[in-house]
Amino acid sequence: MAYRRGAPPLPVRLRRLIRSPISRCACLLVALTALLAVLSLRQIARVDLPRPDPPHQDQISNEQLWGSNGYSYHACVKPTHRYIAPIESDRYMTVRSNGGLNQMRTGICDMIAVARLVNATLVIPQLDKRSFWQDTSTFKDIFNEPSFIKSLEGDVHIVTDLPETLQSAVRARKHFTSWSGASYYEGAKELWKDHKVVHIPKSDSRLANNGLPIDIQRLRCRCLYQALRFSDQIEDLGKKLVERLKSRGRFIALHLRYEKDMLAFTGCTYGLSESEADELRILREKTSHWKLKDINSTEQRTGGNCPLTPLEVGMFLRAMGYTESTWIYLAAGEIYGGDKYISKLRSYFPNLVSKEVLATKEELEKFKNHASQVAALDYIISVESDVFVPSHSGNMARAVEGHRRFLGHRKTLSPDRRGLVELFGLIEKGELMEGPKLSSLIMRMHKYRQGAPRKRYASLPGSKGRERLRTEESFYENPFPECICLTGKH
Repeated sequence: MAYRRGAPPLPVRLRRLIRSPISRCACLLVALTALLAVLSLRQIARVDLPRPDPPHQDQISNEQLWGSNGYSYHACVKPTHRYIAPIESDRYMTVRSNGGLNQMRTGICDMIAVARLVNATLVIPQLDKRSFWQDTSTFKDIFNEPSFIKSLEGDVHIVTDLPETLQSAVRARKHFTSWSGASYYEGAKELWKDHKVVHIPKSDSRLANNGLPIDIQRLRCRCLYQALRFSDQIEDLGKKLVERLKSRGRFIALHLRYEKDMLAFTGCTYGLSESEADELRILREKTSHWKLKDINSTEQRTGGNCPLTPLEVGMFLRAMGYTESTWIYLAAGEIYGGDKYISKLRSYFPNLVSKEVLATKEELEKFKNHASQVAALDYIISVESDVFVPSHSGNMARAVEGHRRFLGHRKTLSPDRRGLVELFGLIEKGELMEGPKLSSLIMRMHKYRQGAPRKRYASLPGSKGRERLRTEESFYENPFPECICLTGKH
């Protein structure tokens, strides 16, 4: 059963009906039935009734604003006693990792797990050079290749290239089915009967989120959180930037998804000019691998499918109790519209900085035209921040949240975009104002959206077939319970 974050209070009329003990019991049964129905849904309940005013900003404790939620949980990735070293094999897997940085990272670790399942030697994966970012970086440009191989030597055989005798060998080519389980890969071993090398052209989401042996799940965690480290030059600069931020005090890392490609892909044009909306539409129509072309921007926004605008992020964080003196690191690419829109966020939080502000030109020069390496810097800072806030879900947002859970459930504020759009709509209509009431509504709406320990969400109610697998929460977004245990348990 999927875990849900909360439910609305009983309506006022129901409270007034509760008079006698009998009616109280009847009403209580009705209320409990309604509550269970709401808890079975994935959506966060709407907050549409008056609430008590939240504490004044100077009454909100530092613990409420910055405290983590680890309680008595800790990372647990040690193999079970049944786990054995990899067996020598003449099977080889070559892989092309597709997508942006974090899609490739999680895909690589899925392929490590697959190599273990099929008992094959993995050749260091090729990285995607044809995605939107057109990054020519190789594996060793982004990752610490020797450390990767060494860290996983007790799990999977990894080599930098095929043996000389297999360089020209005919390779089988196989698109593994998305979200497949262990039994699927047991059958996939047949591929190596006629070929010594099997090439996998896509690595993303090839492994199930749930139902895998615990040793396979923990191998995925050891890969992503321990073995797949960034290259020394990325790690070194990332640590320097974190230190420079922490020297100014606590800080929020804001993953602001307001880049041109993001807005074009999602069809989100709220707050943009007509010419800007046309520019995004043309980009979407010209991008062949984006399947959806005709998108209703209003429906996208009201459905919670659009990233928050810079202005909305400012309103959200202020309502959550963060003052204008708060330092915010902008983990993002080039913001669409530039200062025209980012200035609206800066009006709430003047201490808004980016890597271009924190680092010198000389420090960033080596990463020029390498979007994946630059994204790795944002990833490091986001994981190490005091609070992480993604303005939209996506591969980086999910990967950072999962990593922060693994490291002790560091605070991650996940905006309820659908609920916030409703409230911001009331402000536009003049039916609500920024201040204590809005703050109260938003704080209550996000009481259970701050990265506290919980099990992974199941699929959405009503979803069937393979679509059910698509709606499950990603393993890498929340590796609980396989890789996160209560203290004293393993």
